[in-house]
Amino acid sequence: MAHVSDLIETDIDAYLERHQNKSLLRFITCGSVDDGKSTLIGRLLYDSKMIFEDQLAQLEADSKSVGTQGGAIDFALLVDGLAAEREQGITIDVAYRFFSTDKRKFIVADTPGHEQYTRNMVTGASTADLAVILIDARKGVLTQTRRHSFLVSLMGIRHVVLAVNKMDLIGYDQARFAEIVAAYRAFATDVGIKSVLAIPISGLAGDNIASVSAATPWYLGPSLMDHLETVELDEDRLQRGPFRMPVQWVNRPNLDFRGFAGFIASGSIKPGDPVRVLPSGKISTIARIVTQDGDLPRAVAGQSVTLTLTDEVDCSRGDVISIADEPPEVADQFESNLVWMSEEPLLPGRPYWLKIGTKLVSATVTEIKHKVNVNTLEEAAARQLDLNEIGVVNISLDQSIAFEPYAVNPDLGGFILIDRLTNATLGCGMIRFALRRAHNIHWQALEVDKSRRGALLGQTPRVLWFTGLSGAGKSTIANLVERRLHALGRATYVLDGDNVRHGLNRDLGFTDADRVENIRRVAEVAKLMADAGLIVLVSFISPFRAERRLAREMMEDSEFIEVFVDTPLAEAEKRDVKGLYKKARSGELKNFTGISSPYEAPEHPEVRIDTTRVTPEAAAEALVDRLMSVARVIDYEI
Repeated sequence: MAHVSDLIETDIDAYLERHQNKSLLRFITCGSVDDGKSTLIGRLLYDSKMIFEDQLAQLEADSKSVGTQGGAIDFALLVDGLAAEREQGITIDVAYRFFSTDKRKFIVADTPGHEQYTRNMVTGASTADLAVILIDARKGVLTQTRRHSFLVSLMGIRHVVLAVNKMDLIGYDQARFAEIVAAYRAFATDVGIKSVLAIPISGLAGDNIASVSAATPWYLGPSLMDHLETVELDEDRLQRGPFRMPVQWVNRPNLDFRGFAGFIASGSIKPGDPVRVLPSGKISTIARIVTQDGDLPRAVAGQSVTLTLTDEVDCSRGDVISIADEPPEVADQFESNLVWMSEEPLLPGRPYWLKIGTKLVSATVTEIKHKVNVNTLEEAAARQLDLNEIGVVNISLDQSIAFEPYAVNPDLGGFILIDRLTNATLGCGMIRFALRRAHNIHWQALEVDKSRRGALLGQTPRVLWFTGLSGAGKSTIANLVERRLHALGRATYVLDGDNVRHGLNRDLGFTDADRVENIRRVAEVAKLMADAGLIVLVSFISPFRAERRLAREMMEDSEFIEVFVDTPLAEAEKRDVKGLYKKARSGELKNFTGISSPYEAPEHPEVRIDTTRVTPEAAAEALVDRLMSVARVIDYEI
């Protein structure tokens, strides 16, 4: 086989084809501050001859001006690109670098070691096949080493290289190396890491990196580069698994062609194979495997293809096509590991978008079972998750999805949580298993439905959701509206914030997490009452838009009417009927909306009542008149 340098000179086309067909290994480096991660990557780039002459010249100049090696080449400067990183001598953001050898292509992510950058490390680890965990031979296994190993295990990385660095500074002491390796393996077993290769290295001197070093004759294993070139890729393992392909796009260029395009997550497929579409469970057979370069006789994990089926099966974006006799599970409730990446805390009961593969669904964290101290691995009870915290949570979806545990198939078990308003990514999660109740609980079909119950009562079920500051007049107006509706012969019920806290929600306080759960429970009750055919009047401060949006999405399109009782804070505080503002101002009352806790005013309520302009009686009369005269109340000012 021709050497790569010979091919470049004699047959560039053959070189490019060979380069294109090389396998790709993604790996991360992690370790404590000054363990030498950036130096190691710089050495790999240098030894693989992936540095251009002008880059080398700049590296030599930078090494003299800002380097840490006394004017000698400082390989870390090839990776630490941010000014803040160079100034502090630390890695802050994830730095990705590409290099290749004759045998394989590589993408390496240099991940930060600080606890406050946990989310950055998780981002880098999310696509990695292997992790290189560096340990300073002088310091041994540290708290940071344990934290990084836990995160590596959490992210499902199967191969770990324990690179005991700076061996040159301890005289290549074999006994010290063996002591560090023994301590690490004991811990690695506890966190579920099974495959560990320990290599004594010196990033600065290059020992056991590109080739085996004579300085460690007692080490009989491969060099780091040899191992990186030959370790099994996760893609190879997945190709041996059962076939799964999340559908990314339904390809319908004309009436005669209907194909399902996607990236094959695992297994292989060929025309004639029986397949099952999930979550519906419909069965068909593969007719063709279509690509831009023509039909294929077989397709495997790692390929993007378009599949056509022999039957007209209902299949859309987000569905999963699997081999018929070995399908993945389908469920709508899971226990998952969750890494929180947002400054705003995770609050159980708050609605989020969940994206798993190509599927986007509505999701709610129903319970935080515990959070994990990433330094000690201790489990602690938690009401919320803050930035960079990791927890084990229960998640409920608004529909069933096809999935596999993250440890089995990252593509079908890994997800992100997204803010429904800003579309910002808030957290990333790894499904552990479906909750048993997800399999055992099924929706019971009933013959008498909401429309029949409403018809019996001679009314259209509605939910009028009154929101506003304390003292705005919500309960007063809701009471007057109910009295007028009752006089008109309508069946109604008022859910009042204070009244509900005497019973259903008496166990809840006034923290943000408790407020979210308070509204979630009330929204569920309001939904049931509307289903019974009633006109429900909900009078709650409900300070957060996210929870009011959750309540709205539980109802039918025109059923939910948000009524913003718009009273300025100064006016509400002036009224202070219950003396609550006075207590809040004096510090006696914590987490009081408008004073020490925020109120997010509605942006597009169906009804806005300006209480500085109209009396409660006039507002109630106008609202009832509007409710009785139009099929859908929208953009109404009182």
